[in-house]
Amino acid sequence: MSLPFLRPALAGAAATCSGIGLARFAYVPLFPAMVAAGWVDGGGAGLIGAVNLTGYLAGTLLGRPAARRLGVPNTLSLGLLLVALAFAACAWNGGLVWLAAWRGLAGIAGGVLMGVTGPSVQAVVSPQRRGAAAGVVIGGVGTGVSLASLLVPLLLPAGLSATWLGLAGLVLVLLAFAHPRWPRPPAEAGAAARPGTVPRATALILSYALSGAGLVPPMVYLADLAVRGRGFGLTSGSLVWLLFGLGGIAGTLTGGRLADALGGRRALTLWMGFQVLAMGLALIPGKLALIAAALTGGFAAMGVTAVALAAAREWAGMQAGILWVRTTAGFAVAQSITGFAMAALFAATGESHAAIFSAGLALSIAALAVAASDRG
Repeated sequence: MSLPFLRPALAGAAATCSGIGLARFAYVPLFPAMVAAGWVDGGGAGLIGAVNLTGYLAGTLLGRPAARRLGVPNTLSLGLLLVALAFAACAWNGGLVWLAAWRGLAGIAGGVLMGVTGPSVQAVVSPQRRGAAAGVVIGGVGTGVSLASLLVPLLLPAGLSATWLGLAGLVLVLLAFAHPRWPRPPAEAGAAARPGTVPRATALILSYALSGAGLVPPMVYLADLAVRGRGFGLTSGSLVWLLFGLGGIAGTLTGGRLADALGGRRALTLWMGFQVLAMGLALIPGKLALIAAALTGGFAAMGVTAVALAAAREWAGMQAGILWVRTTAGFAVAQSITGFAMAALFAATGESHAAIFSAGLALSIAALAVAASDRG
């Protein structure tokens, strides 16, 4: 791979690592630790996760307007700074409302970064490299998950406050790396779409939204399932989350290349199948099944974004940025609604992991059915 390809792709990976891999997913191994330390109970921790998903929805809608006003590089830098600020604020246990508010801000920053980064990188690389570029960019999410799963257990002995501050410091390091490498797409890539030029792509938007809804259980409750549901220790639960991240790195890199070879729309159906498999494995009792579910779940959860990004480019060409915002917004709406529903279901069923992962399986099967119906 040539340096002109790697420079913007790696900067984009730093953005998704910070905005999604850390800003959203570092919370997963922290979930059981916060409950054990008495900062929140299980229901409150689930509610905080749902608020983060709602913030992500707002961020996806704000990303393109911010990029038009501030420029892509400034918008991406601001997003990482907001993530670092939110982490630092969570170092103080100010109660449920305080923590939820700052986790909501982290979600907003993550939505901005996801909505802007992918299309901006796609716009500055050659058509032959777009699938691979999507894999590298979205691979940042899995890298962030892996970093968090290693860093959190190392920092937790120093306390939750030190852990939050350590994550903030890591984001600032990533910002220092990415700042001089941000993509600078041509003006037309960020221009408003002309009426009728952006396809509706209903199957893509709906299947990706259903996929997002089905992924709420592993994205919020996987480490808690490992620790409080299957008897793993806190450190072992973080290692389960590490497997999710490693699976995610493999899924994004493989997904990007298969999208180049098969087409994004065909690859999307394949990745929905992996998601169904992962959710089914999570329902099988035993630690080995959960380990397999973590690997497969990460492979599906992050790879599906890489292939969906490639599919959006197939659908919309130069207007892919507009379609990607719609697709990402649909994903965010579904995750926000489902996040609150799952939190309520978790509390109502006496914190039953089986209930929420069964719901996730049903939603994943629906996503697969919609993706398979796209014969375009």
